[in-house]
Amino acid sequence: MFVIIASFVTAFTLTYFTIPSIINIAKEKHLFDEPGERSSHTEKTPSLGGIAIFAGAIFSIVLWTPFQEFGNLQYILCSFIIIFLIGAKDDISPISPSKKIIGQILAASILVFKSDIELTGLYGFLGIEEELGRITYILLSLFTILVIINAFNLIDGINGLAGSIGALIAGVLGSWFYMVGQIELAVVAFTITGSVLAFLRYNFTPARIFMGDTGSLLVGIVSSILIIKFIDSNYHLPDDNMYKFKAVPAVAVGIMILPLFDTMRVFITRLIRGYSPFKPDRRHIHHLLIDYGMTHMQATAALVLVNVIFITLVFSSHELVEMHMLLIFILLLASVLTLWLTLALRKVRQKNNL
Repeated sequence: MFVIIASFVTAFTLTYFTIPSIINIAKEKHLFDEPGERSSHTEKTPSLGGIAIFAGAIFSIVLWTPFQEFGNLQYILCSFIIIFLIGAKDDISPISPSKKIIGQILAASILVFKSDIELTGLYGFLGIEEELGRITYILLSLFTILVIINAFNLIDGINGLAGSIGALIAGVLGSWFYMVGQIELAVVAFTITGSVLAFLRYNFTPARIFMGDTGSLLVGIVSSILIIKFIDSNYHLPDDNMYKFKAVPAVAVGIMILPLFDTMRVFITRLIRGYSPFKPDRRHIHHLLIDYGMTHMQATAALVLVNVIFITLVFSSHELVEMHMLLIFILLLASVLTLWLTLALRKVRQKNNL
């Protein structure tokens, strides 16, 4: 327990005291995020908070991780550095989406091929139990990592949201890893939790700094590592282990519901409207809440609460409901809530136009 607390406190402290210096440097060098038509903010704000998150997390992981139990840590750190360089470059001088995705694929490939961050089966999903071949699982693992990385990048649209959801997910998974004795992964989880919570002190309204791509991509890749290891480690636990989940793919979706569902919903609606799924717009759930009349903090609190409810739901029902039924229920409930919000917003707009 000491190493967990120490990693959290170290990451929190370093990030907390680093951010004011980054804010001052960004102001001196005029490194601001300029408000645009899709922006939910109106003030020019530094977007280099991810640098402090990265510094706090890396320092704490290197200092406190038990290397004798985590031989693949060097490769994970390499993937973090790649993601950091991509994000920092994009925050300072935007790069093309194709270059960003190439860098993400490189980082994901290091995780899969060198760090064994890999899904090794479908874990009963669709009733498939037999081996499908390693190539299939490699591709599935790469796809999962890329989806989660970009899902966090996409929800980073209002103050506090990406950081709060990232801290929630990392904290939940870190607690589980601690309970099952995987201290090395618990250290990684609570390190990023500490760094992000320190950042949130400066990101809550009125935001003094944004995490930028540097932060959102880092939180995304850490979350992808934790969720993949959660699924695979859980599957290989003895059946009599009290911390084993029976419907682990559905539980994983429940934990990650907000970034995953919002990304899936936005991509589908863009395709239905005849647009590229990668074309930016203001159709994310957090944009809908802002347009409905909520403040940034109200929208963030509401979405974090929803994610907590889904986590509680899957934790309490995984033994009672068959995996596919639980997964269908999760997605159906998320769809109904989003539809209700969309219809409510439409009524507000019609009322304002009268």
